[in-house]
Amino acid sequence: MILAGILKEDDPVELLEGWIVYKVTHNPLHDATVDQVQEAIRNRISKDWRIRVQSAITTSDSEPEPDVVVAQGPATRYAKRHPGPADIALLIEVADSSLDRDRNEKAPLYARAGIALYWIVNLQESLVEVYSDPAGPTLAPKYQKLERFGINDSVSLTIGGQIIAPIPVTEILP
Repeated sequence: MILAGILKEDDPVELLEGWIVYKVTHNPLHDATVDQVQEAIRNRISKDWRIRVQSAITTSDSEPEPDVVVAQGPATRYAKRHPGPADIALLIEVADSSLDRDRNEKAPLYARAGIALYWIVNLQESLVEVYSDPAGPTLAPKYQKLERFGINDSVSLTIGGQIIAPIPVTEILP
């Protein structure tokens, strides 16, 4: 659609399950939280992994633009394609007004794709929701495990099935 001139490259849309949907506008709190999340992760992962911020990924039927993705490196790996589920160790959405969409639309999409770990940094309730054990593809894809971590907790940063380090939620939430 971009090549045909129907959409511009900077139009605020993403492809979700075959539908072009408008992305939620970011506010300063959202953007600051995205920065905090990537800083907390960057200091804990090896150089074999890339942190991609608000960049597209590709699933069988969608091209969403998650807030933060930890994907296999090097960066040149994605010069001709976006990361797919097999490349992704962790996918994170920062949610305030988008909380319902991130839980009810994006979680099933990511579970169907087989993305192993999905975090929602829930700004409304000041916690981090960690979704794991995806059941998909099925007619009703979902994550079978959900853990919630509050301000006094630490979230385990897990990459490739191995726990790398704990991250205090205070480093993730403003």
